[in-house]
Amino acid sequence: MREISIKITINDKIYEKYIKSNLLLIDFIRDELGLTGSHIGCDTSQCGACMVLHNDSAIKACSILVAQLNNQKITTIEHLNKDNKLHPMQEAFRNNHGLQCGFCTPGMIISGISLVNENNKPSEKEIRKYLEGNICRCTGYQNIVKSISEGAKIMRNSGAI
Repeated sequence: MREISIKITINDKIYEKYIKSNLLLIDFIRDELGLTGSHIGCDTSQCGACMVLHNDSAIKACSILVAQLNNQKITTIEHLNKDNKLHPMQEAFRNNHGLQCGFCTPGMIISGISLVNENNKPSEKEIRKYLEGNICRCTGYQNIVKSISEGAKIMRNSGAI
């Protein structure tokens, strides 16, 4: 496999590396950088557990090559809290019990932030539609939807948008 040189910013840190041209972003962030908050859930781009932010929009890290992101910016779940304070969306998930086992939670939070970046006052129907790319096998989604709704409100009020 051919190696290529890339430069990528992940969590505000610039990485310049030689990588295999077929290296997936999820494998790079987990195996090369040791950032394990984004999960590998299905290997088929169905579950959304691997979501990360690319320029403030959620993408599935299991379905994009690092080489496609040369000179791009990525934010993972590990970089959301600032000064030991939870991101408003993380706070909302905690407040509303928006998780059970927690496996899908990083992807749900990233998707929620992405939605609010696009639409800062989403309706329940809009939240449910946006989450179609995320699967939770434990909950009925009600508390996840409630969490994203509250997270949007907190983000609006705190100026996090």
